[in-house]
Amino acid sequence: MAKSARTERTPPLSHRRTAQARLTKALSTLTQPDGNNGASQNATVTELCRLAGVSRNSLYRYHTDILKALRKHQCRRPSAADSKARRSDEQRRLENLALQERISQLAALVDHYHAAYREAAILIERRDRELAELRRQFKLKPIFVKP
Repeated sequence: MAKSARTERTPPLSHRRTAQARLTKALSTLTQPDGNNGASQNATVTELCRLAGVSRNSLYRYHTDILKALRKHQCRRPSAADSKARRSDEQRRLENLALQERISQLAALVDHYHAAYREAAILIERRDRELAELRRQFKLKPIFVKP
């Protein structure tokens, strides 16, 4: 009875070899670059077990070498978070360029309005001087009108 309990827990050697072969094939499939973008597929333990038709427990218990190879591959390729961060960085870089362009446009607009203000101020000063000169020539004094 103890012997049959042991055989239930440990799969026969032939099953291990076929599982090893299926896992190796599934791992090579997962780690091959995809034709479209050059990146490999989503290489996860779940996907590896699904492709090989092997349980996760079996992978963790009997096929640690395949698991180590998968982990090594996962460490080499950029994670989804890294990829998302790169996209986010690129988006921020583009936004910064657009904002810098907008700032330069606004600065040019401020310069334009400041120059227009100075020109108007100079015209007003000249008109005030001309009016003061006319008042002196005609000896005019301002009159206060009572309502």
